[in-house]
Amino acid sequence: MALTFLSVNLDFFFMMIFLLKKYRVWQVLVGYLLGNLLLLTASFFIGKTLALFLPEWLLGILGFLPIWMAFRDDDDDDGDKTSRSPVLSVLVTYLSVCAGCNLSIFLPVLVGETMGHFLMTLGFIGVLTIIVVFLIKLVADIPAVERVMTAHGERLMKICYVLIGLYVFWDSGLISHLMALI
Repeated sequence: MALTFLSVNLDFFFMMIFLLKKYRVWQVLVGYLLGNLLLLTASFFIGKTLALFLPEWLLGILGFLPIWMAFRDDDDDDGDKTSRSPVLSVLVTYLSVCAGCNLSIFLPVLVGETMGHFLMTLGFIGVLTIIVVFLIKLVADIPAVERVMTAHGERLMKICYVLIGLYVFWDSGLISHLMALI
């Protein structure tokens, strides 16, 4: 289960460096943890139903979310944003970047599990999530990483969002499905 978690979330680990520079550690941790637990729970409880009604290629539409986030104007210096929740921002970012992959990977992995095993899996993934956030925070605090993030972080984050959106289109089979329709 650890290998599945790490491989499915690998693309988000890079994004987490940006999020940890923008928000407090606990805000990133709570948003990321909620996202993981939400996607695992959705995979477990609606896995078979989701697979019947939403083929994997259709989940590729979720790739538009990170691309939209890259092009929207979200300048941090534009006044008071206290109405926006950093935890919610991290959660939405995580869901938009990772929902398709997580659902398509964890769906078949968790479909046959018992409730007891599923609860143990939730606990294990929860602990692993906490460890990963603190490890990535350590990496983000390395002076060379900090210099690059300060100088180019915003631009790199937007590029990363676009690339992740395009990857979701490709990986889900959305592009090949649309090409077959032409």
